[in-house]
Amino acid sequence: MPFRLGPLELGIILVIVILLFGVGRIGKIAGELGTGIRSFRDGLRGPEDKKEEAKKEDKSEEKSE
Repeated sequence: MPFRLGPLELGIILVIVILLFGVGRIGKIAGELGTGIRSFRDGLRGPEDKKEEAKKEDKSEEKSE
């Protein structure tokens, strides 16, 4: 039996989550989740990709000066 959540149901769930955890804690959790995803992506890149990215950043810094 699939769950079909409409906008009203999602809104009610969001309000309940905010009441339980508070806005500050949700923001902190979201920030940590974003940091974890970024670290995971960086871990998937090979060492060659990291070197190329560093070179691109160096070139863009030189152009801006």
